[in-house]
Amino acid sequence: MTISTLPDAGSLTAAEHDAAAQQNAQRPWSVVVWDDPVNTMGYVSYVFQTYFKYSAEDAEELMLRVHHAGSAVVATGSREKAETDVQAMHSYGLQATVRKDGDD
Repeated sequence: MTISTLPDAGSLTAAEHDAAAQQNAQRPWSVVVWDDPVNTMGYVSYVFQTYFKYSAEDAEELMLRVHHAGSAVVATGSREKAETDVQAMHSYGLQATVRKDGDD
């Protein structure tokens, strides 16, 4: 995970640095669920419906994205909410991480 996405501070004026920092701070955080060899596809879909309140169709689509692509963003929001969601995914036995939108 990238710690900072700000350009080199030496190449920016103070105003440009402040603007870049503000823009960076406003990007939401994402909850990424990762594929694993343990949980069934039905269970993952169930967790998405139960915890995130996705419809059966949306949960199935996200589960298939996790299965085929290896991961999927299942929620976005504040850092605190994303961290809470990741803790919840861990409590369900799913592998999940937090990442800032735009970080790859």
